[in-house]
Amino acid sequence: MIHVVAAVIEHEGLILCMQKGHTRHAYTTGHWEFPGGKVEPGETPQQALHRELLEEMEYDIDVHEHLITVTHHYPDFDISMAAYRCTARDRQFVMREHAACRWLEPEQLLTLEWCAADLPIARLLAHHTSCQAKK
Repeated sequence: MIHVVAAVIEHEGLILCMQKGHTRHAYTTGHWEFPGGKVEPGETPQQALHRELLEEMEYDIDVHEHLITVTHHYPDFDISMAAYRCTARDRQFVMREHAACRWLEPEQLLTLEWCAADLPIARLLAHHTSCQAKK
C-alpha cells in the first residue's frame, strides 16, 4: 500500500486539475488528478503536500482540512490517498510533471476523465457544491 496525499487547491472559487502526461501505466496516462505525491517517513500528510507542490510545481499553498481518504486497487499497485482542501495566493506555478492544467468550477469537475483514485474526490466536490446550490 502506497500512502499519498492530494491537494484540492481552490483559488477564487475554482479548483486546480492537473492532467498526467505519459506514465508507465496506460490506465493513468492522460487522465486528470489532483496534485500531490507520496508521504515520506517522518512527515505529516500536510507537510508532504506542501513539500510535493514546492518540488513539483514551485507552488506555495496553504493546507487546510482533510476532505476524504480514498483507497484504490490499481492493477499494479494499491494506494491510500488522503485529500486536503488547500488554498493558493495566486495561480502562478511551474508545470514540470503534468501535460496540462485547468481551473474549473466544482460542478465542472466531472467533465474530465479522472484517474480512478481521484474520481471519488471529484464526485465529492461536485456533489457537495450541487447540494449547497439546492439549499
